[in-house]
Amino acid sequence: MIPEDGSILGLAVDISFILIMAAMVLAFVRLARGPSLPDRVVALDLITVLAVAFCALFAIGSGQEAFLDVAIALALVAFLATIAFARFAERRRARSLSQDDGGSSSEGRAP
Repeated sequence: MIPEDGSILGLAVDISFILIMAAMVLAFVRLARGPSLPDRVVALDLITVLAVAFCALFAIGSGQEAFLDVAIALALVAFLATIAFARFAERRRARSLSQDDGGSSSEGRAP
């Protein structure tokens, strides 16, 4: 996978793999704990960005450019998923606000 010739690139790739995996574990903890839906959406987006970085780093370490195509495709899907989650959260928020104001906004009006 990674050349073991002691090059600085090999060392940088090894350290980067460790840091990306640590960040992925921490992001998964935030995804599991919440506390709110926007926190979970941001954590899921972070996990997908880290997965893209992992694919790109693996392409650098192994020398296989095919993983860059995987990283680009994953980034596009992650972008669309983030937009969909944001739209869902906005609609959910608007629906809860309209239900909260449902009775109070019409009480002050004259018939």
